[in-house]
Amino acid sequence: MLRNLTVVLMFAGLLTGCGERRAVLHVYNWADYMKPSLIRQFEQEFNCRVVIDTFDSNEAMFARLRAGATGYDVIFPSSYMVQIMINHDMLQPLNHELIPNIQHLDPDYLSMAADKECTYAVPYMLSNAGLAYRADRVEHVEPTWAMLDREDLRGRMTMLDDMRETIGAALKYLGYSLNTRNVEELEEARDVVIRWKRNLAKFENEQYKNGIASGEFLLVHGYNGDIMQVMEEEENVVYFVPREGVSIALDEMVIPVGARQPELAHHFINFMHRPEVAAENTEYVYFLSPNVAAYELIDAELLEDPSINLEPEILALSEVIEDLGEDNRLYTRIWDEIKAAE
Repeated sequence: MLRNLTVVLMFAGLLTGCGERRAVLHVYNWADYMKPSLIRQFEQEFNCRVVIDTFDSNEAMFARLRAGATGYDVIFPSSYMVQIMINHDMLQPLNHELIPNIQHLDPDYLSMAADKECTYAVPYMLSNAGLAYRADRVEHVEPTWAMLDREDLRGRMTMLDDMRETIGAALKYLGYSLNTRNVEELEEARDVVIRWKRNLAKFENEQYKNGIASGEFLLVHGYNGDIMQVMEEEENVVYFVPREGVSIALDEMVIPVGARQPELAHHFINFMHRPEVAAENTEYVYFLSPNVAAYELIDAELLEDPSINLEPEILALSEVIEDLGEDNRLYTRIWDEIKAAE
């Protein structure tokens, strides 16, 4: 009997020696959108573990959550999707006392956000979606969406598999707003995308990075930071912002209703806006963190790159994608017709 008691006490001692179980923060984010060492730093500072799942479009993320996916503590939707999630009562209000670093947010970019008071969302990164090409394989390049009409590149080009980004590219090409509600303009844009589609290898959101790096694809529609990461490894890849204007995405950090670690989630959002963390993250992902205090810590050449900070004449023609409420269905119909077209 004494021997059995001794064994029980030894086993209990082993369990105690393992220490307290660390909290787990579940993050749902775009791929390759955060410096891994910063994740490890957060884990060490807050004695936790961070688990990251990824999505490749706002619509895919939203559909998964609406289908019942739960357990996430921090999610990174674009600003227009934030408004949709607010309208569906999917987000919990933020406690600003736990995120004092929001004082560093750039007011110029905060003005682009759907939630300008940061009631439910805090801006994370800014991006734009333009075109990249292989300079060693493609000649006579002009900074225009019309490059997608190049029949000599047929089968070697891709566009984003993203309803608003791709329809938006055609709308900008035509000189229209990428938030138009005009049916005739949308149908005109549909016809342009269908024409471009005949030259594409496919619509897709992830493989274009490896494809342009390897030379499988010669011209791709993609996000500036993703392409700039590729350019670090492959000098023949060149990114440009079409002269007709582009979409500007403001991706944000939100805490969903039902989050299991809401306090830790607040700490994570606050951590990402420490000036030194925001600067280091920007220099890794090549997207701009709208954090004024971080700007002086970012390499000046990177901060002045027109792929990150758009030139004034291009910025004037560019737009942030907005939630169009009931009129989102217009884009869904146009996208379905594009996908169904031969």
